[in-house]
Amino acid sequence: MPDPATHDRSTHVPSTHDLVEDLAQSLTPVRRLPSPGRRTLIWSGAVLTVGLLLVPMSDLSGLRARLAVPDLHWAALGAFLTAIAAALAAFQSSVPGRSAAWSWLPLPPLVLWLGASGLGCLRGWLAPAANLAEPEEMRGCFVFLMGVSLPLSVLLVLMLRRACPLRPNLTAALGGLAAAAAAAALLVPFHPHDATATDLLVHLVAVLIVVGLNGLLGGRLLDRNAGPQGSHRKPGL
Repeated sequence: MPDPATHDRSTHVPSTHDLVEDLAQSLTPVRRLPSPGRRTLIWSGAVLTVGLLLVPMSDLSGLRARLAVPDLHWAALGAFLTAIAAALAAFQSSVPGRSAAWSWLPLPPLVLWLGASGLGCLRGWLAPAANLAEPEEMRGCFVFLMGVSLPLSVLLVLMLRRACPLRPNLTAALGGLAAAAAAAALLVPFHPHDATATDLLVHLVAVLIVVGLNGLLGGRLLDRNAGPQGSHRKPGL
């Protein structure tokens, strides 16, 4: 005859409390993400580092002369503020439960940036003797904007990927705007000519390409449901 005690141990069903205890003992603490404001400061620090690395190659004497022109220094300020506001909006939108209204935060500095750049074009039309850009210089501006924007975009996407954005394409597009605006602000010390309509168009094309690439590619990287496992989810879930 089997031992009753042995039989009881072999048929013992763990209680819910026992299961919870076992699971709790195997858990490892998750490191909490820094606040959106702190992450914005970290990314801005990376932008500042890039700027410091580029200082030896810039024309600082020409920069002082260009920033003495009102529309140029307002455009530079607008680009810088757009980069900070768009990065903060991207980090805020990556937090589940945050309002989509954060996406409007970069709008005022963006208007300042584009408006001041437009005034620079108007000044060029009113003063035909202004220093105009050569095609080679405009190609150089485009290459600079793309070359600086892309690594800043990659860094931002990697920082955003640790969160769980519910609107990945919007978050990634805001990140692209931040990177493109930061590149435009860093371009100022290397910009040897006055603003023109063609020059502004080159900048806009570069910005739109960066924002578009971030929205499409970065959005897929941020979307946790875009992989093979997420493709089997039911619509709306």
